[in-house]
Amino acid sequence: MITLKQTTYKRALGGLLVLAAVAGVALGAQPDDAHARPNTAAPSAEYPQLRALLQRLTTTDGGPGALVALRNRSGRAVLTSGVADVRRHTPVRADSRFRIGSMTKPFVATVVLQLVGEGRVVLDAPIERYLPGVVRGHDNDGRKITVRQLLQHTSGLPDYLDYLKPQDVVDKPLTHHNTRDLVRLALAHRPSFAPGTGWRYSNTGYLLAGMLIERVTGHTYGHEIHRRIIEPLHLRQTSVPVDASKIPGPHPRGYVRKDKDAPLKDTTALNPTVAGASGAMISSGADMNRFLDALVHGQLLRPAQLQQMMKTRPTGSLDGGAYGLGLESHPLPCGGLAWGHDGGIVGYQTTSAVTFDGRQATAMMNLYPGETDAQDKDLNATARTALCAARPSPGR
Repeated sequence: MITLKQTTYKRALGGLLVLAAVAGVALGAQPDDAHARPNTAAPSAEYPQLRALLQRLTTTDGGPGALVALRNRSGRAVLTSGVADVRRHTPVRADSRFRIGSMTKPFVATVVLQLVGEGRVVLDAPIERYLPGVVRGHDNDGRKITVRQLLQHTSGLPDYLDYLKPQDVVDKPLTHHNTRDLVRLALAHRPSFAPGTGWRYSNTGYLLAGMLIERVTGHTYGHEIHRRIIEPLHLRQTSVPVDASKIPGPHPRGYVRKDKDAPLKDTTALNPTVAGASGAMISSGADMNRFLDALVHGQLLRPAQLQQMMKTRPTGSLDGGAYGLGLESHPLPCGGLAWGHDGGIVGYQTTSAVTFDGRQATAMMNLYPGETDAQDKDLNATARTALCAARPSPGR
């Protein structure tokens, strides 16, 4: 979650430049209900560090708008900054939905591990057992790559996003992409390393995990996420789109910019098949917080499978990040570990994490990718600061 690896579209669209500074700051707080209404002004003394970070995201970092949703046992709050729509100058709503990119991965990994707990999938079995012939060849051998390695990014499989033309995605956002074609695109290239001998983030592994879910259950990965996670947790602002290009409910527009002198491009409408099980989902700050809190507190997985999910290996990040099975950990400046994931997809950058003592935080910015690392660092700092912040007042 909080800094890290390459997330969905990060490398594929890394050449796009950040938006110039837009709009002023409008901060808000969310009532203590699951479906907040548009924000009202927050007292100026609340969360000064968070307010400063949000303002930096929407000025220095060039983002149109930003949001952070935080919660703990004492209550919750949502702070927003900037605008949801640069043409209409509408503020970011506290109950905004947005594309979550690679934060889809913990949902997919949870379903796979539920299948492991049901005895329908063996974690250390080769993916060839479930998807015969899909990952096979001289260099990429499905007889050696295990389900665990797909979920932990230790398979060595090339990332299909390295071989998509980023400009095609931006210029033709409604194009339908076939998952098998994306997998074949990746497998046409040499692996990064032999299975199990290294770590490198690969979205291809999660496309295969989605295919695995479909083969074992007879249903799409989205159907199983809805049945097993979204419905039981009442995540009413969370969805798994198939070919639907629209974001349901209130949401900020998503933006990219080709270069600093080019006009801002609205990329809100996007066919999510380009991301699939590696990053297609839509959610909100409140829903992401609820999902991750339920996950780490054992409401979705049996103890043995949760233990496997949280068995991490270092990723090489400077902040001490480590990756488990679709879930990553990062040390917090105030002590302890945060568990979660981050995500980036055309138009939106997100990060979400929780702690074992009940603190939760999700941050969003409606611009992706950025021109420099400053956007990444400031968004991740927003989530860290939210987790370390003084508790919200009761009833907020």
